[in-house]
Amino acid sequence: MDYFLMSKELMKFDVIIVGGGPAGLFCAIHSAGEGKKVLILEKKTSCGRKLLITGSGQCNLTHEGGISEFLSHYNNTGRFLRPALMNFTNKDLVDFFVKLGVSFETDKNGKIFPSTKKASDILSVLLRECEVRGVSIRCGEPVLSVKNEETGFNIETTLAKYYSKNLVVSTGGASYPQTGSSGDGYKIAESLSQTVTEIAPALAPVYPSSYPFGSLSGISFNNARISLFRDNKKIADHTGDILLTHKGLSGPGILDFSRNILPVDVLKISFMTGMNPEEFRKDFTQKTDLGGTKLVRTILSEYPLPERFAREIIEISGISPDLTCAHLPKKERNVLIKSLTEYPFEVCEIGKFNEAMVTRGGVALEGINPKTMESKVVPGLYFVGEVLDIDGDTGGYNLQAAFSMGFLAAKTIISRL
Repeated sequence: MDYFLMSKELMKFDVIIVGGGPAGLFCAIHSAGEGKKVLILEKKTSCGRKLLITGSGQCNLTHEGGISEFLSHYNNTGRFLRPALMNFTNKDLVDFFVKLGVSFETDKNGKIFPSTKKASDILSVLLRECEVRGVSIRCGEPVLSVKNEETGFNIETTLAKYYSKNLVVSTGGASYPQTGSSGDGYKIAESLSQTVTEIAPALAPVYPSSYPFGSLSGISFNNARISLFRDNKKIADHTGDILLTHKGLSGPGILDFSRNILPVDVLKISFMTGMNPEEFRKDFTQKTDLGGTKLVRTILSEYPLPERFAREIIEISGISPDLTCAHLPKKERNVLIKSLTEYPFEVCEIGKFNEAMVTRGGVALEGINPKTMESKVVPGLYFVGEVLDIDGDTGGYNLQAAFSMGFLAAKTIISRL
């Protein structure tokens, strides 16, 4: 094998991009043209596998609103992303695809999707543009090693040897490893003296130690209040949509908050959406005090709660479904109110990388110039996309960041070629 590698002919390119996901493809498209030789090395047999499953295959490309509104959606890394997002905004991204024949629609939550709701349509456009602009794509070629020489980079794959003055690492993180995002970029980064922070799943479901709502899978709550407790101290609050699954908690509110949650933490959730817990306490107490022969469950039905959930929460609170307000003890009433406004879930685990949408941690931002996406340690080395220590909220923010970073790196490279 060593002799075979030694015998490979060295192929030279102006830009080599490791990883054929959204950030890598977009960087290639905007680095190519005018005789420039650009190569994408993708270890899987096809590019964009993770892109194909985004938004459940419908591809939530980006989000509506001013680009400055995006900055608060990246877990305290918005300041780093500002140059990339400002250089290539959500409007720029939509316009890019519209000019190439893609139409879009925006849902009630501000998420922007291709009108066909097919991620494959977005990938097809990217691959077609790569072809039009003369980008070489080599699939099924895992990178074995990258060595930094004085004038550039020597890259060795399972099939060939390459050289380039510019190397872009866009290998993704470690989430959904079956799509090719299995942490290869971290190894490349460390081999080139870049610091890599500890990684963990993000945008992941939460699995409680004890979970009584398995039969209510599919029920959701909009803008639920979620409080995070650690060692009996509240450390964070969050508001967002939550979804009950057959074995745990999901939905945008839980997924976005999951980056902050650790096993053994306690989540306290208020299911009384649209009502302050204290307001609900006063209102419910008054109604049951005056309820007389009305059933407790009848009073509860006056609130915006799914019927199946209301029945379940009454049972969990130890209250008979036939109990009248006149016979409701104060203790049971308080238990029911607490169950509805601060139901406690002790966290057993967070979803693993095989079900997390993105990765928390990665190539440390301190080692990257946010105005160029170039390494501060190694000239000509760039990192874009999820391989960096950046994880955004659900809603198209991660894809927007990937495209914007890919564009900014390409813009920098082109200015120097």
